[in-house]
Amino acid sequence: MVNVAIVTDSTAYLPQSFVADHGIQVVPLHVVIGGTEFSEGVDVSTAEVAVALRSFRPVSTSRPSPQAFLEAYEKAAAAQADAIVSVHISADMSSTVESAHLAAQQSPVPVTVVDSRSLGMAMGYGVVSGAEAAAKGASAEDVAGVVLSRSVGSKVVFYVDTLEHLRRGGRIGSASAFLGSALAIKPILELADGHIRPLEKVRTSARALARLEEIAVTAAEGMEHGVDIAVHHLDSATRAEDLAARLRERVPTAHEVVVVELGAVVGAHVGPGTLAVAVSPRTA
Repeated sequence: MVNVAIVTDSTAYLPQSFVADHGIQVVPLHVVIGGTEFSEGVDVSTAEVAVALRSFRPVSTSRPSPQAFLEAYEKAAAAQADAIVSVHISADMSSTVESAHLAAQQSPVPVTVVDSRSLGMAMGYGVVSGAEAAAKGASAEDVAGVVLSRSVGSKVVFYVDTLEHLRRGGRIGSASAFLGSALAIKPILELADGHIRPLEKVRTSARALARLEEIAVTAAEGMEHGVDIAVHHLDSATRAEDLAARLRERVPTAHEVVVVELGAVVGAHVGPGTLAVAVSPRTA
């Protein structure tokens, strides 16, 4: 039986219990606050990022180095992995995939690098499904297929209090069409084929959150094996918990509805007050 190890990056925002239960290695991206670099999930909190953003301190992000990935691959090989599947944030949002490819060239065992075309728990659930397939003896190719299928099959929608942080970070894409009326609207955005794009614009935050709920309920309909749902937030825990509670009531096919705080890297681009929902179809 082939022993396939799973490596991902910190933008999957997997709860620590998921990481431990499935033996997943997580390589952190970096966030720079006021000129000081931190490793996401290691030595900087999302609360610190939220404070910096609210006070207009300079905040930027950067990918892991190829060396960081190589160290993860070497660790997996030392633990008797025959192959590695390395799953990462959409290449249209970060050059993390590029670092993984560079490291793969020097890895002591073969590495299949997967551009998830996603982020957050949409990617995270794909990683978990890949780890489950690997535990059953699937090949690296099959594991990568499972990961990508679930990642791109997920529906991701989010509400941001302001488009300003996305604009500053250059991640706004076609959602820039909303900028002209940004003060008058509350934007609902979606992740589609690795890109952030505008979905709807409404007049109040209450209406935006109601639309997030409706979109998630609709996305869960007709999924043969049910769904898993993650509600992400940055500095908006109460609203996230309320939304999750409503989704638990309205989506009977949800195997789980979890609340997961967005980490520093994505948080730096979307800003405080963000809420996002990832609806991920289960395969069995």
